[in-house]
This record gives sequence, C-alpha cells and structure tokens, in this order.
Amino acid sequence: MVSFGLVLMTATGIAQQPARIVSPEVTADRRVTFRLLAPQAREILLSGEFMPGSKPFEKDANGLWTVTIGPLEPEIYHYNVSIDGVRTIDPNNPDVKTGSTPSTLSSILEVRGAQPAFYDAQTAEHGEVRSLRYTSKSLGSERRLTVYLPPEYDRDPQARYPVLYLLHGANADENAWHRLGRVNLILDNLRPTGRAKPFIVVMPFGYGVPPNLPAQPGENTAKFGRDLIEDVIPLIESRFRTIADRDHRALVGLSMGGGEALTIGLNHLELFSHVGGFSAAVGPAAAFSKTYASLIADGKTSNQKLRLLWVGCGKEDGLFDASKNFSEFLTQHHVRHTFHESSGAHTWMVWRRYLNEIAPLLFQSGQ
Repeated sequence: MVSFGLVLMTATGIAQQPARIVSPEVTADRRVTFRLLAPQAREILLSGEFMPGSKPFEKDANGLWTVTIGPLEPEIYHYNVSIDGVRTIDPNNPDVKTGSTPSTLSSILEVRGAQPAFYDAQTAEHGEVRSLRYTSKSLGSERRLTVYLPPEYDRDPQARYPVLYLLHGANADENAWHRLGRVNLILDNLRPTGRAKPFIVVMPFGYGVPPNLPAQPGENTAKFGRDLIEDVIPLIESRFRTIADRDHRALVGLSMGGGEALTIGLNHLELFSHVGGFSAAVGPAAAFSKTYASLIADGKTSNQKLRLLWVGCGKEDGLFDASKNFSEFLTQHHVRHTFHESSGAHTWMVWRRYLNEIAPLLFQSGQ
C-alpha cells in the first residue's frame, strides 16, 4: 500500500495535517525538485519530456522521496512518476494534462525564463474563449467545441473575420489547443505587433468514432469530416460573424488532427484555401495517390486554389519520415507547399512553436 501523506495526531487526539509538500519546486537557476511522500513504496521513478528515460527518486528516513534535475530550458513540460511500477501523476501538483483517454494524463511543469515566452500572457487585451455544445446531425450525437474570438470581435458589430479550424491529436479533446497549446495567448501576442491578422479559431472534438471504440482504417477521419463540413462549419457561420468563403477558411491540425486536416482539407479545396499539418499522421506512402487523388488530378488547379499548404515535423518525431515522404509526394506531383523541418519530438513544445510560425501566414492579402 502506498501512502501519499501522513495524518499526525496531537496530544488532544485531533488530527493535524503535515506541512504541504511542494512539488515541483523550481529554483532561480531553473533546477527542479520533485517530492512525494510514500513511506511504503519500494521504488519511485521520474520520467518526462525534459530528459530521456527515467531517473530514480531517493527516500529519506521519513518516507519522503526526492529527486532534482536541471537546469532546464524555459518551457512547458509534461511528466509522470512511476510508483512501484504504476505510472501516475504527481499527487502534489494540481496542474494536470487531461484529454479524452486516461493515457494522456500527465503532470505539467512550467519553467519560466527571464523574459516572457511567446505563449505567456503579455498583453492587456485578451480574446474570449467560449465552449459550445451542439447536436451533430451527421453523427447523431451531442458534441462540444471551443471557440477563440479575437479581442476586437465585440468592438465593431459589423466586422467579419476569417476562421481557422484547428484540430487536436489522438487522446486529446476540444480543450487541448486552449489549455495545452495556449492558442489564445499566442494569438493575443501576435495581434498588437501586426504580425498576424485577427481571426476566429474553432477547435472541435476531433473524433468521428469515440476514442474508446474500434474503428476501421479511415473511418474516424471520414465521420469527423462529415461532422466538420455538415455541422460545425454551418453552426459557426450562423453563430459568429465570419467571412464565409474558402479564401477566409483554414484547416490545420496536429498528429491525428494533422492527418485529418490534410485529408479533409486537400480533398475539399472548394471549402479551404489554407491547409496545414503538424507532425501529421498521414498514413502509409503507398496510399497517398488514392487518398489525395483529387489534389493531384490537376496540380495546376490545386496550386491556384491553395493559398498555403504547410507541413511541419520535428526530426526526433516518430512521424518525421512519414511527413518527409508526404512532402516528396507533393513535390513529385508539383503541388506547391512548405515542408518545415525542426528539432523536437511528438510534443506540444513543437506544436506551440509551429502555431506561432504559421499564424502570421494565414489570410494575408496577395497570397
């Protein structure tokens, strides 16, 4: 049995809680100490995006386990602890990464630098984040989505805005880009500098088949695509002041959502003029010609319709080869695009940077 805390008894018999255990604790030199009280545990290991493999905690005479790492680069990291072989979150850290499946549960560590990061709150004005429920007629179910409205949205009731449909990855949900990707703060920061135009961001739940149910190859993307096109886009264009044409509509996603964005967007250029995939799950190269048959059937027309096609992946990402193969496929068929290679693995540390890089490219005149 593992104990995460001790209850002390005073002389009067009244229970007294011990001092709060601080974990993680980040010092000025960006070293980080993790602590966990578990007197009965035999082994505790730390694993996270800040290091390869795992590192053991050390136990003191009171059953308090401690490990220190670093210094770390300023960033937002995800980590877990393993207690006698059971992977779990840090019980002393309330900042938790959640999603649509238990496998995504992790604790969050933020290491701040001397200057604010591009994803930190830096401006006095902030856009509004709204959560909506809707009935998907195409899927026959109640669903959720998240919407970001730029700060100026409510100031001019006549103004209309482009829309970015931004998709999450596997095991995540419609809150991921807001909570973990900090899309609202990134766009808030880009706006005053003039680097990016104001636009609405719609973040739907990216599963057409519930994540706990099996799906045939391509079934999830096909069903989600129906929901996006038949339900989500009409809902957004009826509820918000959008510029409802393909020139002002973008579709971008990461991992599973990157594969969905590329598959749906590049097969529906009548709806989307900007398409992007971050660490996209594009599937086997042997299927590209079939999946993107409409795109390559007339490369000249596709190039005329596409104002932006952006594909990015980190070199340490397990999907890097697939992304590179997809870029080579596009080049072979003379489809203009940007292939962005970077350092990094399959992580939000990469995807936040990619959003910061692609946002200024969206909806620019003259493209």
